[in-house]
Amino acid sequence: MWLVFLVPACVVAVVSCLRLIRTAAAADALTGPEDEEPAEAVGIGLYETAYLAGGPERVVDLALVLMSGRGRLHLAHTGWTTVVDPQGRSRLERALISEIGPDGQCLTSQLRQDLARHRTVLEIGNRLALAGLATPAAIRESVVRALRQVRQALLLAVVLMAAAMSLTAPGGRGTTAAALAWFSLPLVLTTGTLLMARVDVQPYTRWAAPAGQEVLEAIRLPRRVDGPGEQAQDEKRLLTAVAIGGPAAVPDARLRAALRPLRR
Repeated sequence: MWLVFLVPACVVAVVSCLRLIRTAAAADALTGPEDEEPAEAVGIGLYETAYLAGGPERVVDLALVLMSGRGRLHLAHTGWTTVVDPQGRSRLERALISEIGPDGQCLTSQLRQDLARHRTVLEIGNRLALAGLATPAAIRESVVRALRQVRQALLLAVVLMAAAMSLTAPGGRGTTAAALAWFSLPLVLTTGTLLMARVDVQPYTRWAAPAGQEVLEAIRLPRRVDGPGEQAQDEKRLLTAVAIGGPAAVPDARLRAALRPLRR
């Protein structure tokens, strides 16, 4: 009887592990070093840093904090964004204002989702990916999906093993031992694959490629120096902290609440 549960557990485990291996191999082939450029040639600014650290949504968060701090947007803790100054100073700011719409007001959560898919934001990621600093979005999504399938295969094997044990006749120690031994195959396969993936595959699940991770590690918050331009220094420290750490780095509790996704 337990063979009925063992077969699907093994099939799903083998298929999911092979899919992850093939996906990782394809990712490694597509992110080779032959087309990489030095980080200096790409130009790593605040928005590029934000993309490497947190992807498109981090870029949007940075733009919202910047425009709010300079009085161009009003971010309410109730979850609404209102345009104060409709004149964008950059392509990204103009795209953001355009996404808000003619009424000059929209839900912040919806704005974040829409702008994260905007061509202006995606171009930042494409440029970083061509330079070998960012993981291409398609590769990242395929690797994350393949990892999820292996985890699901591991969970399925555990569930099917428990079901098989519950149907094993009481007192059948030999049958139980044999079933446990066979079920260990899909369990060991999926667990071992996930452990190896932490080293070989995990880098492809991040927005930054290994070269981009090195760039992020080299970025430090600007030191505060008393004197002229102190306000500009504070703004740069804040924006750099948001680019690296996200909205959690914002000291203003009301602004953090405004950037927090609404719970429905």
